[in-house]
Amino acid sequence: MNDGSYAGDISPKEAWDILEKDPKAVLVDVRTHAEWAYVGLPDVSTIGKDLHMISWILFPKGEVNTEFTDDLEDQVPDKDATVLFLCRSGVRSIAAAEAATAAGYGKAYNILTGFEGDKDGDQHRGTVGGWKVEGLPWVQK
Repeated sequence: MNDGSYAGDISPKEAWDILEKDPKAVLVDVRTHAEWAYVGLPDVSTIGKDLHMISWILFPKGEVNTEFTDDLEDQVPDKDATVLFLCRSGVRSIAAAEAATAAGYGKAYNILTGFEGDKDGDQHRGTVGGWKVEGLPWVQK
């Protein structure tokens, strides 16, 4: 998937391992407020981390968040930190990783399959890959 415009693609479990081992690593969830509220959130508090929530696409209009990199710089000022981007299925997070790289973040990664994973044969998410399916910590707010 990666054409070299960001650091790379990693699995949710690889992301978790990085978050556990790298004290400067951060997780940025780029989904919408509606997804955070109704689908759930990754829980990185168990490893002493804060989840950063910055929408790539704004709900309900579906427009790109023109303040995304400004918001990222506010929440993650250390451009040397490893920044792991998560969305529903690993698509919006590619765009976020590309934008972060363009803004000077040298270690911006996309988390493949995202929070909910790919669609199964019945076109449903939540059974094929993703943060939740891989059994990583998450919460429903």
